[in-house]
Amino acid sequence: MDGFPHRLPDTLQRARQACRVSQLELALRLGVSQRHVSFVETGRARPSRDLLTRWLGELDVPLALRNTALLQAGFSPAYRATTLDDPDLAQARAALQQLLNAHEPMPALVLDAQWNLLQLNRGGEWLAATLMAPEALAGSGGAPNLLDMLVHPAGLTRQLLNLRDAGPAFLAQMRAEAALQPELTPKVEAFDALLRQRLNGRPPPAAQPAPQAPLLTVRFATPWGELAFFRMFTTFGTPQDITLASLKVEHMFAADEATTAVVRAQVR
Repeated sequence: MDGFPHRLPDTLQRARQACRVSQLELALRLGVSQRHVSFVETGRARPSRDLLTRWLGELDVPLALRNTALLQAGFSPAYRATTLDDPDLAQARAALQQLLNAHEPMPALVLDAQWNLLQLNRGGEWLAATLMAPEALAGSGGAPNLLDMLVHPAGLTRQLLNLRDAGPAFLAQMRAEAALQPELTPKVEAFDALLRQRLNGRPPPAAQPAPQAPLLTVRFATPWGELAFFRMFTTFGTPQDITLASLKVEHMFAADEATTAVVRAQVR
């Protein structure tokens, strides 16, 4: 995996630290001594395939990184990466389309692990066109990327009214993902730089939801007035393919009646 250490000890140590799990806690989960965990992480001991597989599973390491670790240990990879248009994934594609259709007229979109935008429903297409200029949606040759859209001058944050609340919370989420997917780091740092610029200095820590507001909403200025949404994500349960493991469906729900009325009127 690009951006990750090339040595198994470094990979395992970084993965454990990203999950904020101590050597002792991991040792207890695996049923081995803390000393053995330390020896593996320093390269003084080599784990068996069974122990390494359980180790990676306890840390809920992404499937692509599990393959990387297995290869670093001299073992064959355990998971394949099937293209989404492969006939073997026909049921998965149908499930994704069903989720998108069922959420109409509210926006829904399919994203991969790098936050590339793979699919949109009609509500998602309408909201994207409402909030962003066409050049922000075009991407740079490949699939449009949601993180690129955040930092584009004509992108998503241009109309975001509560950037001070939503921005740091999203940045914290992205930093956690980048700890196990270093290829995201440049995009995360670009968003961090945008927050610093827009918020007149270092962004505040991610806000904790107040008791009266259990969900963080995003609020946008639009030609139809302020629209407010909260978000949910759907993923495949226990995926055994790298492609399926990387996919998530983002569902956007109206946070007030005014938003509901506008979306229903505009998305036909």
